[in-house]
Amino acid sequence: MVVGPDDLEAFKTFWAKEQLPFIGLPDPRHRVAKLYGQQVRWLKMGRMPALMVIHRQGRVVYRHYGSSMSDILPDARILALLDELNAEEHKTMPDQGPGLC
Repeated sequence: MVVGPDDLEAFKTFWAKEQLPFIGLPDPRHRVAKLYGQQVRWLKMGRMPALMVIHRQGRVVYRHYGSSMSDILPDARILALLDELNAEEHKTMPDQGPGLC
């Protein structure tokens, strides 16, 4: 899921235009951003990138806070991280299904 700073209508328009294949959540009051500690730095163009992997049980199992707008983990690193977490979960709870997804 991606959380964005726009209101619902702007978010829907952006999502439709970009044809994004995942869930988006508008957060115009920044409640989710504040909850997870995402920083806002107006001199660096606003919200800094932040990535959280949240376990299906609700706990944050990985977090990355970007220090600039270009400080975003590459897709390959994120997918490798998810594979690692799924493998760890499968070792500790083999009867719980396919992992974090």
